Amino acid sequence: MGVVTYSQEFKSAVAPLRMFKALVLDSHNIIPKIVPGGIKSVEFIEGDGGVGSIKQTNFGESAHIKYTKHKIDALDVENFYCKYTLIESDIKFDKIDFIAYEVKFISADGGCVCKMSSEYHVKEGAELKEDDIKQGKDRAMGLFKTVEEYLLANPDVCA
Repeated sequence: MGVVTYSQEFKSAVAPLRMFKALVLDSHNIIPKIVPGGIKSVEFIEGDGGVGSIKQTNFGESAHIKYTKHKIDALDVENFYCKYTLIESDIKFDKIDFIAYEVKFISADGGCVCKMSSEYHVKEGAELKEDDIKQGKDRAMGLFKTVEEYLLANPDVCA
């Protein structure tokens, strides 16, 4: 089994604490409100949001995927850091055993920089191409921008 790692950074005009709250700590409440057509609900099926918790995201009717489950592996609220693993989905991954994600928000220019990395643990004998994960990277960027716009328009949310 090999590991393919992809990293990306996003700049935001929103403070790191607010972005971290919206995208990590309070995502189960915030994200379904912001993108109700894309994400129906986010719920904890194990735990309360801390390390070891399992969070299920249920997608809208038009999505090609019905649900995903992520396990929270590490959480450092003071440093705006989270590591989590995609452990289950209704879509069978023929090339991937699992995906581990890390996200960290760093103060920058009155806002923040979000540093994200994804480790794709590729099944033995499979080859993963960048095109295979481009759609997921594009969705992550779209969600990040949508949350940023919502927080800029609603300064009291996650304050």
